[in-house]
Amino acid sequence: MTTTILNIAAYKFAPLTNLKTRQEELRQRCDELELRGTILLSTEGINMFLAGDSESLRSFISELRSDELLSDIEVKESFSDRQPFTRMLVKLKKEIIAFGIDGIDPMNRPSPKLKAKQLKEWLDSGKDLVLLDTRNDYEVEVGTFKNALPIGLDHFRDFPDAVKKLPEELKEKPLVMFCTGGIRCEKAGPFMEQQGFKEVYQLDGGILKYFEDCGGDHYDGDCFVFDQRVALDPNLKESPVVQCYACLTPLSVEDQQSEHYVAGKSCLHCFERPAMKMAAVIARRHESIKDKTSPLPGSIPYDNRRPINVSQRFDHKQLKDVLAAAMPHIPEAKWQDLVTNGQLIDSFDKAVSLEQTVRGGEQFFHLSPATIEPDVNANIEILFEDRDLVVVNKPAPLPMHPCGRFNRSSLTHILNEVYHPMRVRPAHRLDANTSGVAVLSRSKKVAAKIQPQFEKREVVKVYLAKIQGHPEDDRFSCDAPISENPGPAGAREIDPEGLTARTEFEVVKRCDDGHSIVKAKPLTGRTNQIRIHLWHLEMPIVGDATYKSGREIANTQTLSLAEAPLCLHSLSIQFKHPIAGQALSFEAPAPDWAL
Repeated sequence: MTTTILNIAAYKFAPLTNLKTRQEELRQRCDELELRGTILLSTEGINMFLAGDSESLRSFISELRSDELLSDIEVKESFSDRQPFTRMLVKLKKEIIAFGIDGIDPMNRPSPKLKAKQLKEWLDSGKDLVLLDTRNDYEVEVGTFKNALPIGLDHFRDFPDAVKKLPEELKEKPLVMFCTGGIRCEKAGPFMEQQGFKEVYQLDGGILKYFEDCGGDHYDGDCFVFDQRVALDPNLKESPVVQCYACLTPLSVEDQQSEHYVAGKSCLHCFERPAMKMAAVIARRHESIKDKTSPLPGSIPYDNRRPINVSQRFDHKQLKDVLAAAMPHIPEAKWQDLVTNGQLIDSFDKAVSLEQTVRGGEQFFHLSPATIEPDVNANIEILFEDRDLVVVNKPAPLPMHPCGRFNRSSLTHILNEVYHPMRVRPAHRLDANTSGVAVLSRSKKVAAKIQPQFEKREVVKVYLAKIQGHPEDDRFSCDAPISENPGPAGAREIDPEGLTARTEFEVVKRCDDGHSIVKAKPLTGRTNQIRIHLWHLEMPIVGDATYKSGREIANTQTLSLAEAPLCLHSLSIQFKHPIAGQALSFEAPAPDWAL
């Protein structure tokens, strides 16, 4: 017997307080009623997508409405024959729909709402108006209102920039904006009014409410939803649209007929492409990289919120204990200065104290206002990509991931913008000052399968280095053990009691200026292994000021573009494809200093 599952979407802007208590109570009640989905709580309100037994879910909504702040929360319903969510999450957020623009207050200053039936009457009569779709491009492809204008988004946070590109004459016309359930328009509408649009309406309840009241009149296709159903038709039934397992692209029935669509593996958008098509894909990626890095994303002032996560082992301990364990190199006095200056805050931007008790799972932030990051080399070259992997030639200096003075101007941040909505994950790491081959996975599943190859030393990596001096032999090695834990400035050292380490070297060229070009093959994977071993052999890498003789260690940092480069380059890498299993080998062209 098929069990019918009730699905609801609802939000309400309201001045909520006691969020942690609400979070615990809602999570407990949802568990008791065996509901699944996501609830977002903020001081600006609540946003939720839930599914479960009809009686249980309606009972939950009734209980929620007993709170006078939420007494009139409107709910959009649909049904499915399966549970579209895998777990139950109740999260605390700064905003229930991320927008990040000051002065937008949908609670007290919303845009006028237009009922679904009123919109249908306008469209039936041919009223002169503009329909603006505020959703992401991949949602629009699944379906939208006839003659609607897509605003052209990869992510809703790009909405303000997209509005500025709209034709000036639209400001004089009646404009009806819409999204899936209405919540995005709650913030988009007031923003457009700020920008000078004179007659802005938001479709009350969004597409889902329009389907409920008016069916599919004036609408082409289905409505994308953010759960396992993928899309709903105008009858609010699950449509035959599916989402590609590999690249997450929504696929129509026609798309699913492609010879390249394999359920759970690939689709026509991400199948293994012939060389010419791959070259075209990579060319488009390079154009996107250029677009995302002109100007550099970290060069525009922004408030940098560096997260500090509280693990369960610090539950009911003090915040200063968390900080001391996470960043032992930062003295408590420095953290106290940040508290005094209002630069250490909780997830609601409220001031904290070092002595306050924390809970496992909480998040705090180190706020650096008006951050401008140092310039980096963003000339990222894509060497290869398929539905599982991205292989790049990383330039230097460029950090692999957000750290220290860098956040937006990092390899992963830039590539996440290019490959959105996917998020890439480095399979290994290169120092910011090291150039060359880097491998990234395109899903958690792939990351989990490729990481063991690095841990088991099954990956073959070869580096190029320009060193000081001429080695006595054309082939030589170093097996000096390396300290397990970092010392001053995060650097490691040769330590007789440290971890075993071995690097093999081969001379490629002996230069007339007293330098040499060598290949380095690390057989173990210790941090900064090649650099430490070459300092130990008294043939340091040109441009390496970090590891000096004895225990004198310079301050380690990402080099500036004006400084001489660190002459270390990840030349090649060999490993097995984590999904297909075939042997792969990639090589990054040698930099000028090695020629």
